[in-house]
Amino acid sequence: MSEPRYSIGIDLGTTHCALAYVDLAASEGENTRYGVLDIPQLTAPGALESLPLLPSFLYLPHASELAAGDLTLPWAADQDFAVGELARTRGAQTPIRLVSSAKSWLCHPGVDRRATILPHDAPPEVARISPLEASTRYLAHLRRAWDAAHPDAPFDQQDVTVTIPASFDPAARELTAEAARAAGYPTLSLLEEPQAALYNWIQASAGRWRKDVKPGDIILVIDLGGGTSDFSLIAVLERGGQLELHRVAVGDHILLGGDNMDLTLAHVVARKLAAEGKELDAWQMRALNHACRAAKEALLSDAALPAQAIVVPSRGARLIGGAIRTELTQAEVRGTILEGFFPHVDASARPASRTRGGLTQLGLPYAQDAGVTRHLAALLGRQAGATAELEGFAGKVDANARLLHPTAVLFNGGVFKSSVLTERTLATLNGWLAEENAEPARMLAGADMDLAVARGAAYYGYVRRGQGVRIRGGTARAYYVAIESAMPAIPGFEPPVQALCIAPFGMEEGTDADLLAQEFGLVVGEPVHLRLLGSSVRRQDQLGTLLGAWQPDELQELGEIQATLPAEGRQAGEVVQVKLRAVATDTGTLELTAVATQGGEHWKVEFDVRGQSD
Repeated sequence: MSEPRYSIGIDLGTTHCALAYVDLAASEGENTRYGVLDIPQLTAPGALESLPLLPSFLYLPHASELAAGDLTLPWAADQDFAVGELARTRGAQTPIRLVSSAKSWLCHPGVDRRATILPHDAPPEVARISPLEASTRYLAHLRRAWDAAHPDAPFDQQDVTVTIPASFDPAARELTAEAARAAGYPTLSLLEEPQAALYNWIQASAGRWRKDVKPGDIILVIDLGGGTSDFSLIAVLERGGQLELHRVAVGDHILLGGDNMDLTLAHVVARKLAAEGKELDAWQMRALNHACRAAKEALLSDAALPAQAIVVPSRGARLIGGAIRTELTQAEVRGTILEGFFPHVDASARPASRTRGGLTQLGLPYAQDAGVTRHLAALLGRQAGATAELEGFAGKVDANARLLHPTAVLFNGGVFKSSVLTERTLATLNGWLAEENAEPARMLAGADMDLAVARGAAYYGYVRRGQGVRIRGGTARAYYVAIESAMPAIPGFEPPVQALCIAPFGMEEGTDADLLAQEFGLVVGEPVHLRLLGSSVRRQDQLGTLLGAWQPDELQELGEIQATLPAEGRQAGEVVQVKLRAVATDTGTLELTAVATQGGEHWKVEFDVRGQSD
């Protein structure tokens, strides 16, 4: 393969996708030449436009719903689905045929993400696709759009980076890479979205970022998109007279974002309609949800706009005349979102958690507490000592501090297009810092809420080639497998479980580690399942550390890993003595391999992506 001409960055978002690029041949040092691809997409049946954002929606029309040629694209004349703006607008009218939030489903450990489950509440006559396939179709659309615009620089010959939430577990990372490969991405790297946003801020400053931050700073990146709340903490160090950036912590995986706000506003409007004697069915509630998304975006971006009209389609024959009309006011939007999602809380506040019911409808595992500020307080509280042993920070951390003290905040994501929400979040954070006599955090200006992640991903490809400044940090968590102790059965007593560290915190990309001291017995000829755990706070554990006990908030269950070991000449059911090897790949995924201690056979140990119910 020839040297790439471009570094391509792709934001595979819950609500929008975007593609940006850096011209490697025309860039040098801090000066980069970059652009954003205008993506051809259908905006109405038979109407093609090129827009900087591709809405992450996929519409599956009825066979007789559209005329011949209505779904034709420059690279596909016989496509039977729509991606992008047409999918979003058509889906608002017929939501049972709309696939949305595929990215959130892709990281849902409770379902089989390769199964045809979307749209998840569609009736039997509607065709369905898997979260993996939906993601593949978005990525394939972007690849074809690039090739149509750059026939002299084929996509598969460029340096490509796709972004993911920092909180994605290994299974979700691997699935994203699998979707990209299926979409025609022969090689790619994965990059955490908050890091991409910071890379874009660095790139856009053309070198001035060194004047905006200083050694000892802790940058809090808050990325709040359509589906997730993603937090990262990045420390600024000085080594050899040069500033360095080190990612020191990330938040939990929190399904909480603009989608939750849209749904909440839909219930506000539904209650208002119910008071007028107008009841909505499930189909109309989905349509109302999409209408509230558009109204929310308009009202939060324009403080002078008093209200926005809401139209809910009728299910009867009088489709237009029977439509239900109401409005969503500025006061309703601000009151609902500010108090429900960004409440002023104390630094000691923590997200509420309730016991889930034994039976539940199939759906996404949304955060049980909608308070973004409570989730932020929990992260900063957990990470109070995160920088205590970091070079340049030792001795500067107050041992009595209740939370880590960020000195700068970078906001990202479509939700933060509204200055009302950035100001509320910053005011709440600075209230916590004032209580601990810490300096207030400042907001880093110049963020592009829609395109920062794609642009930062493109810049990351440029950085990986030895240019610019790189954010260090390695894996955002330490990973462990649970080992059940061998002991005789004792009535009423569960065998104790230990946790073996298989990948330490901060394991750098492109490195591997062998568990030389521990051997395991794995059965050949049939699947074997192991519990996977992770920790974002245990930084001292080394490869092979065996934990006999830990605090509930130190380790979290991440799902399962599985190993299907072909017999390869051995007897089915035979127990093979193996050692484990962990590799943090250049792609950004974590791979585990089981190596037989005798014979040298290798088996890939895969992260279970089939769902816990299987």
